[in-house]
Amino acid sequence: MIDLKFLRENPEIVKQNIRNKFQEHKLPLVDEVIDLDALSRKAKQEADALRANRNTVSKQIGALMGQGKKDEALALKEQVQKDAQRLAELEQQERELQEKVTKIMMVIPNIIDPSVPIGEDDSCNVEIQKYGEPVVMDFEIPYHTEIMERFGGIDLDAAGKVAGNGFYYLMGDIARLHSAVLSYARDFMIDRGFTYCVPPFMIRSSVVTGVMSFDEMEAMMYKIEGEDLYLIGTSEHSMIGKFIDTIQEEDRLPYTLTSYSPCFRKEKGAHGIEERGVYRIHQFEKQEMVVVCKPEESRIWYDKLWQNTVDLFRSLDIPVRTLECCSGDLADLKVKSCDVEAWSPRQQKYFEVGSCSNLGDAQARRLKIRVKGKDGGKYFAHTLNNTVAAPPRMLIAFLENNLNADGSVNIPKALQPYMGGKTKIE
Repeated sequence: MIDLKFLRENPEIVKQNIRNKFQEHKLPLVDEVIDLDALSRKAKQEADALRANRNTVSKQIGALMGQGKKDEALALKEQVQKDAQRLAELEQQERELQEKVTKIMMVIPNIIDPSVPIGEDDSCNVEIQKYGEPVVMDFEIPYHTEIMERFGGIDLDAAGKVAGNGFYYLMGDIARLHSAVLSYARDFMIDRGFTYCVPPFMIRSSVVTGVMSFDEMEAMMYKIEGEDLYLIGTSEHSMIGKFIDTIQEEDRLPYTLTSYSPCFRKEKGAHGIEERGVYRIHQFEKQEMVVVCKPEESRIWYDKLWQNTVDLFRSLDIPVRTLECCSGDLADLKVKSCDVEAWSPRQQKYFEVGSCSNLGDAQARRLKIRVKGKDGGKYFAHTLNNTVAAPPRMLIAFLENNLNADGSVNIPKALQPYMGGKTKIE
């Protein structure tokens, strides 16, 4: 959510930002919110005047009663009662107007960074850099579920009977590999100075609306029937929620956290043939990184976060690239975002395994996460997040890039301690 004062003073900048995100249907919202805000401020001004007058008149009534001028005092009391009725009307009007303003402001997209490429959808995303040499095997690589099945490592049929499509059983060495990757990702981030955390896996609606747009919420979140609770789609949600309605001391920033959680997503919409198996699923586990920092430091942390993911994948012998997300591919709260994509030797192309986002002060403004500066002034923090590793999707890249012609899978040196010292599975 952008600053209302900024919108009021810079409506054309906000409108151009909406055009840059190809959301022209939202353009009328800018003028609507300005009109509603003007009415709200007018109501507040009148209400403040009535409150000030009430205090003055109350003193006059006391003085008149002390002088024995009862009739004059009663006349002023009648005026105070009328003013009180009007004040109640104005306060109700102000509340209703502010609610309407807030509702609209939650829909208007955040101001994107000037460096973001302008484009309508993900086809306009821009490759930044490649890391590692993409490998093309001299033997046929099976689909990832076939590789897992050779190890007795996956059962989609049983999972379908138990929970439906989009779920899975992982077993044996594949299940162990899944856990090993998460443990390695956890320690990788701890070694980089991040504090490890296991957060709540459910959050209240006040946190949901603070960390994401309404469109994202509808497309992703599972609601717990009869309770004000949602299953998290990523631990970022509850990690940012940890700071809701707080004032942080400036000298304690930044907070650098790495969190583990299961993730639950509806994953609505049609998916391609390459997104079968465990590529796009309703339940998975993930190691995440989250940063809460001062505004002037968020760009630096943004570059550090995506670099962490690149370094982790390269340590597991997986070639990757970074891809700058264009304006139309950015969620409404994001200022800037890039995807980390892993190389698929089977498809001979890259696919997304992580996403790094700088949200500016949008989440902090919604959740009231403020910082107290050394001068005593308060301002909103900046928040960022990025995927460290999210198996089982990450396993697709891992298995394909470490597969041998005989069907065995190499275990990179960094991961061997988490696999009982094994150098390969076969």
